[in-house]
Amino acid sequence: MISYVKGPLMGIEEDVIVVEAGSLGLAVHVPVSLLPELPGLGQEVTVYTYFQVREDAMTLYGFLHPQDRDMFRQLLGVNGIGPKGALGILSVLRPDDLRLAIVSEDVKALAKAPGIGTKTAQRMILDLKDKISMDDVLGSMASGTDLGTGSGAAAMAGLAEAAKEAVQALVALGYTNSEASRAVKQVEIVDGMTSEDVLKASLKHLSFL
Repeated sequence: MISYVKGPLMGIEEDVIVVEAGSLGLAVHVPVSLLPELPGLGQEVTVYTYFQVREDAMTLYGFLHPQDRDMFRQLLGVNGIGPKGALGILSVLRPDDLRLAIVSEDVKALAKAPGIGTKTAQRMILDLKDKISMDDVLGSMASGTDLGTGSGAAAMAGLAEAAKEAVQALVALGYTNSEASRAVKQVEIVDGMTSEDVLKASLKHLSFL
């Protein structure tokens, strides 16, 4: 199994990138949503891959983060979704947005992906909602925060908890879980923020809906 590919980015064409590895140019299929995050041509890139082998083809699918590849694998576990369909879903919804749509049971957001109707979207929610927690979704919101050394993990956990409590408070105020989650996700959560701070900032976003 090819776990990852590392080397200069040599080409980009629609949903396929070419990475040079060991004097070979490897074609890797990627979600369109990933393209803006790629470095410039000739610069080094690490792509975490899923290798599919069939009788008529061998195909590499790639992602810039291991957790995004994990999301791709989870999609493949849904009946009726193959690699092409999973890639299409992740081209429309970034992995974090996809997780949010699943935990908030947002069928409309999921159905925006090509080839995904309402029934398939409902099946995705049914199959994956127990595998993705709101903590996973909200925890990613604090992942870019500079929390220093030593207490970083504890501080990040505290920020994720503040975000979760803000979502619960918004739901108690009458907003849907989806509306509350989306509003909280728009807040730039930084070190020192409490759940009340997150709640106030989230309400500002909701006032524009």
